[in-house]
Amino acid sequence: MAISPDTPLYNHSLPGIEQWLREQGCQQDEQELHCWRLQKTTWSAELWLDTEQITVRYIQAGEDGQDIMRSFKYSLSRQDIEKAVFAGP
Repeated sequence: MAISPDTPLYNHSLPGIEQWLREQGCQQDEQELHCWRLQKTTWSAELWLDTEQITVRYIQAGEDGQDIMRSFKYSLSRQDIEKAVFAGP
């Protein structure tokens, strides 16, 4: 079942969310199944599917080379999370 763009993520099954992450180019960690990695041309990130939110760490994306952390509640729509996360740091 496809995730509707305007429906909150908490209304979707874990397999549905995992499929959506794959469609965005994320790769699931084989050891830590809640952890996903994303490699783009100009940035990379790690995503964690926590209990109440998706946490994103943009690796060495800060001005001083430090990581940037952001969290997005599952109550946000898939479309809003997609725009926020996959637009980059």
